[in-house]
Amino acid sequence: MQELNIKNYAHIGDAVYEVFIREKTILLTSNLHKLHKLTVGFVNAKFQTDLLAGIMPNLTEKEIDLVRRARNIQVSTARRIDRALHATATSLEVLLGYNYMHDKARYNELCKLMEKEINFSSYIQ
Repeated sequence: MQELNIKNYAHIGDAVYEVFIREKTILLTSNLHKLHKLTVGFVNAKFQTDLLAGIMPNLTEKEIDLVRRARNIQVSTARRIDRALHATATSLEVLLGYNYMHDKARYNELCKLMEKEINFSSYIQ
């Protein structure tokens, strides 16, 4: 499989991260308002930055290098968030997108690590 631009990995990583979160939050409540609040709570730059910090000890050297490179890409700062925070959150998306495209088994391992880090059972409504 060909290598993609790092921004492309962020793009697909954003999508698969949101699907991962939605797959978990639909099991927590059937109330649409609560479901939306839960999902938004997990799909934001601050949460993604904290999540990346939590799984960092489990990353390979190659993945750590990928995260480091991803922090340096130009990201949109149109939103009212800190640029460094957004860059770090984008790094998580790049990590997920890269593994989703090139190593599904590792992507699944990362999802298990994130699930453990988040501990969705503590959010049951």
